[in-house]
Amino acid sequence: MDTRTDLIAQLFNVVGRFRRQLRRSTGSGFDTIGVTQSQAEMLRLVGRQPGISVREAATELALVPNTASTLVSKLVADGLLTRTVDADDRRVGRLRLTEPAQRIADESRAERRAALSEVLDELDPGRLESLERGLEVLAEMTRMLHERQP
Repeated sequence: MDTRTDLIAQLFNVVGRFRRQLRRSTGSGFDTIGVTQSQAEMLRLVGRQPGISVREAATELALVPNTASTLVSKLVADGLLTRTVDADDRRVGRLRLTEPAQRIADESRAERRAALSEVLDELDPGRLESLERGLEVLAEMTRMLHERQP
């Protein structure tokens, strides 16, 4: 890379292409049912963490609470998500996928993991180590960006 601008452009390019290609390579998951990317991210998160609160989901997805609440309301209305009252604190809403949505999430996750496992098997140990180090850097950058949010 010649400049920081080149590095930034390369980062956007690689991360974006990786996500799009993984989605294309493994089927569409939630894309097949007509939800937005934000809605699909919420559904995938709840699929990974059943019982997560609306507030925790907002934090995890770096959304303001009102935006998360709007997403949740739409997904509940569409029959993809259930929101129940927490047994210990009635102000807290707990989220779970409906059975059809959970099935899509499980199948999509399995397809993505299988595709990634296949390509990881093709990498030599040195490339795998480089990938691990790169992921640590991306995690650190994500934390830093999150801390800078107002």
